[in-house]
Amino acid sequence: MQPEFWHKRWASNQIGFHSSEVNPYLLRFWGDVGISEGARVLVPLCGKSLDLAWLAGQGLKVLGVELSEKAIEEFFSEQQLSAQISQQGPFKVYSAESIELWCGDFFALTVNDVADCAGLYDRAALIALPPEMRERYAQHLTRILPATCNGLLVTLDYDQTQIDGPPFSVPDANVQQLLAAEWQLEILEERDVLASSSKFLQAGATRLAERVYRLRRGIAL
Repeated sequence: MQPEFWHKRWASNQIGFHSSEVNPYLLRFWGDVGISEGARVLVPLCGKSLDLAWLAGQGLKVLGVELSEKAIEEFFSEQQLSAQISQQGPFKVYSAESIELWCGDFFALTVNDVADCAGLYDRAALIALPPEMRERYAQHLTRILPATCNGLLVTLDYDQTQIDGPPFSVPDANVQQLLAAEWQLEILEERDVLASSSKFLQAGATRLAERVYRLRRGIAL
């Protein structure tokens, strides 16, 4: 999946993946992740998610990474924040208050860029990527984040033969394969959400499960 795919989606406003509300799992379970106020949280492939503002509202420093500059500009506009713009390596950085959104390729992030990140929040990154990129993403994420990082991960699980991604189906077995070697994974909730998804119902999907994982690693276990 090439960058042009996401640029076209944002340019044509085909952003069904964007939610007009803060993610309910974030509201319910972020307190279980164990991130202290004032800590920095990485949000990969963040779009213009309202979750960014919610995390900042909890006294956290937010580092979002997003390919689409349009998404970033819309976020700050909709949040009525005036962003300062700077350059950090290959990234164009928009910042206001405790939120920094880095415009560029997630895979260009380095260990130094995220050295002070104590938290990770992934609601839309892992499920946005096809299998080959998903494996690369998981490897890069694990390589660059500190060994004491904790996080929250939300995935979807459905019959991929019934409807094309994105969002892609990431079954629990795949999550375990990608992350279990370096992260302690705990399923906090699993529920069938098919009835509330017109897209999947219209496509003839017979199941749609959401899973929420708490991620821990290193000496934070």
